[in-house]
Amino acid sequence: MVSIDGLTKSYGRLTAVADVSLSIRQGEVLGLIGPNGSGKTTLFECVAGVLPYEAGTIRMNGRTLSLRDRASRIFYLPDAIAPWPSQTVGWALDFTTGFFGAGDTRAASDGLRDEIVARLDLGPLLNAPMGTLSKGQRKRAVLAIGMLAPHPVLLADEPFDGLDLRQTREVGAALRAHAATGRTLFLSIHQISDAARICDRFVLLSGGRVRGEGTLDDLSRTLSSTSNLANPANLEDIFLALT
Repeated sequence: MVSIDGLTKSYGRLTAVADVSLSIRQGEVLGLIGPNGSGKTTLFECVAGVLPYEAGTIRMNGRTLSLRDRASRIFYLPDAIAPWPSQTVGWALDFTTGFFGAGDTRAASDGLRDEIVARLDLGPLLNAPMGTLSKGQRKRAVLAIGMLAPHPVLLADEPFDGLDLRQTREVGAALRAHAATGRTLFLSIHQISDAARICDRFVLLSGGRVRGEGTLDDLSRTLSSTSNLANPANLEDIFLALT
């Protein structure tokens, strides 16, 4: 669905993202895995159009995407964003469906809104101002906004940050169910165990470069062919070995 080829972004002498190429398949949950400072947020901001980049192309279904194209096809949720602090959660969700819903019956559907509210356990928070929410509560509210947006691709930076174990699993299940409706999700995830539980495929990023891409089996075969580590036990072993 989306192909990124040779994307490079530098800050002076520092190259934050170097010749990154990857693919995003329609209807999948793709995980961008890497430690802090690996270039995950920079890559997302370049793909979403927040940052300019020096080299590379971004295509959807073979067509190069302009900045305006990306604004209408890719919805980006930065980490730690806190929109409309004086407005309630319910207002934020209604505003989202109203803003995007005029041209998209899916986004305007009361049924979709109610489903997302239920899956993310936002019912008790609908009358609470966004600015009064805890970090985990705000994360769930912002994810609901992203899930209501009609853009074919949703980029979410650290969607599990601030959530406890139970909430992480519940939000993961909600995102999986959302992808099952045909939405394509590209998630930047710091915790490898969370990525292994929710994602269909993975992109391993370290030092601004892609070190591997594919399913767990794909990455395992890549590792086995390039090292003496046969049949790695899990995604953590694969990531540590490839990066």
